[in-house]
Amino acid sequence: MSLNRLEVSGEVTQMAELRYTPAGIPVLSFNLLHSSEQIEAKMKRRVECSVPSVAMDQLAFQAQKLEEGNQVKLTGFLARRSLKSTQLVLHIQTLEKII
Repeated sequence: MSLNRLEVSGEVTQMAELRYTPAGIPVLSFNLLHSSEQIEAKMKRRVECSVPSVAMDQLAFQAQKLEEGNQVKLTGFLARRSLKSTQLVLHIQTLEKII
């Protein structure tokens, strides 16, 4: 079984300009600043991380309406930034603005 799904919420930061792939697919990249408390080994743990995220096609246009500081909930899958990179990027499949 191969499972690759991530659901995370946080604040939009470092919004890039909309760009297009050589195939003409719109792409928008931004970081998601996540902050929460989680339980690990029966103890509360403060978790903070920055999640590089990318929205493609129609989701790129939806994400373009966001502003830095907006709170969002994202779901998607993790993949390497490029063939030669080990850095992971969240490829967004659903995007929900939290009001």
